[in-house]
Amino acid sequence: MRQRILVSDNIAEEGVNVLRSEADVDIKLKLKPAELASIMPEYDALVVRSETKVTAEIIAAGKKLQVVGRAGIGVDNIDLDAATRHGVVVVNAPAGNAVATAEHAIALLLALARHIPQACSRLKAGEWRREGFMGIEIRNKTLGIVGLGRVGSEVARMAKGLELKLVVYDPFVSAEKGRHLGVELVSLEELLRRSDFITVHVPLTETTKALIGTKELALVKPTVRIINAARGGIIDEHALYKALEEGKVAGAAIDVFSKEPATDNILLKSDRVIVTPHLGASTAEAQTSVAVDVAEQVLTVLKGQSARYAVNAPLISPETAAVLTPFLEVASNVGKLCAQLVEGRLSTIVIRYEGEIANYDTSALKATIIGRLLESITDERVNMVNASYIAQSRGLEIVELKVAKCENYANLIAVDVSTDKGITKVAGTLMRGETHIVRVNQYWIDIVPTGGYWLFSDHHDRPGVIGSVGMITGKADINISSMQLGRLEPRGQALMILSLDKQVDEEVRQQLLAIPGIQTAKVVKL
Repeated sequence: MRQRILVSDNIAEEGVNVLRSEADVDIKLKLKPAELASIMPEYDALVVRSETKVTAEIIAAGKKLQVVGRAGIGVDNIDLDAATRHGVVVVNAPAGNAVATAEHAIALLLALARHIPQACSRLKAGEWRREGFMGIEIRNKTLGIVGLGRVGSEVARMAKGLELKLVVYDPFVSAEKGRHLGVELVSLEELLRRSDFITVHVPLTETTKALIGTKELALVKPTVRIINAARGGIIDEHALYKALEEGKVAGAAIDVFSKEPATDNILLKSDRVIVTPHLGASTAEAQTSVAVDVAEQVLTVLKGQSARYAVNAPLISPETAAVLTPFLEVASNVGKLCAQLVEGRLSTIVIRYEGEIANYDTSALKATIIGRLLESITDERVNMVNASYIAQSRGLEIVELKVAKCENYANLIAVDVSTDKGITKVAGTLMRGETHIVRVNQYWIDIVPTGGYWLFSDHHDRPGVIGSVGMITGKADINISSMQLGRLEPRGQALMILSLDKQVDEEVRQQLLAIPGIQTAKVVKL
């Protein structure tokens, strides 16, 4: 008996034909949630784009449901946790629209350089006027690429053919990957200062939201032109509008907006901005590619095989889950803390499991750690299927070590992240059902990451340092809920960790760094 697949959003006919080659396919568009839930028990698979919301209720209603396919990269409209709980695999097509989006970014760059939309509009209005449309050549100009994932890498390849000089900001890409693509890896500040064009290709996360704002725009050349075909909100739209109107930025081309549809966005008011309505992936080839890609993966899962781009973790055996599930939170916190403490360009990630957990398949723990390390710079949901692939695509080396005995604890998860500026070490364990961070670099500590903000400060241990920190945070109305201190020896090098009730702004952080003996002051969120 052939399996049944429901397609609830428009996808390219080529993808539908792939599905029909091995299953019975129904196409039912614009279903209301109640309508979709009522028919889900009939289907083995569901294929969507962005319109259908695949909620926990929809997934629970799919009594036969094995797989949900998203024809595209984003899976914001799918409840991944609910899918995993119900043993439903979710697949997407992250590679299918990379070329289309990269080409659109290049098209926007060229349109900016030569004022093409404005000139077209003027001529169609019956005016033959060439003044005001003096363009610039892009050859030998410097293009700054923020984010060197799939799309950013494609942009780099295309831009080299246009004889642009390339500088890239992406701290999660190895120097080896940069050399392979022929780009110069720099800090964000250097990229902003040097670039004639800037294009962003990172996901929208807590880390990248307003990545380019007022402070960053103050660093750019007044002749710079900025392109965003990634996600709305990465560039502060009001800050960009102000910079354009004040002549601090020469022009911008924007395809994505913080709120869409964006018919009343402030950037539409500026004559120096070219806008398009989120067309980055809108090519016939891209839509065909993602539809065929996701269709092939859906059929693969229905055959009981592993999909190429599964975005939620496959099920593990009950025996393994019983032991390792409590340690997923430990792995998550260790990875997240590493990501916020690390400095420099990543090269190697060493993960060490000690104790009983070393006797089990630790793929889920590795995926959790890598996912937390990379979550700020990739749209892909890292899981035990693709963790190594995603790291390798960025030129990162992952080493796993397993030791059956643990010297200080029953079990320990330790991560060492090597960069061009040194090694960051974080270790955690599980005690009394709670995650405990027990090591940061050379210091043995014990903190429970119960949420909120934490201040990590390397300093020289001497009388008065802790008091000075307390005075500054007190004046800023920042309450300290707990404190940990690790030191190598009395009056030697030490690490102070403060749990804070609210965020420390940059002004207060600089005051802390001005205290004699304080070397670092990093605020992290766990």
